[in-house]
Amino acid sequence: MSSELYVDGIGEITITNSIVRIDMMSLSATEKDGENNPKPVFRQRIIMPTDVFANGVELMQQALNGLVNAGAVHRFSDVEKVPRLVPTNGVAGS
Repeated sequence: MSSELYVDGIGEITITNSIVRIDMMSLSATEKDGENNPKPVFRQRIIMPTDVFANGVELMQQALNGLVNAGAVHRFSDVEKVPRLVPTNGVAGS
């Protein structure tokens, strides 16, 4: 039987010599931050050689391209820029 792990995101990627470490994070059901939002907590680490990581990135890029082509997700560069609320001079209302 294989085990599965749900994660809310990647906390950190560390590269040391020829080894890549990817820390998987999820939102805590019990720990809250100062604004009462769930805190991200470390769940598991994936450790792999750099060539395996590079191949994995290529596979994920192909999957992302499929999602973009299907309209399931949008790249940041494809989304219109949000207008600035504060003028470039830093003074609101001018």
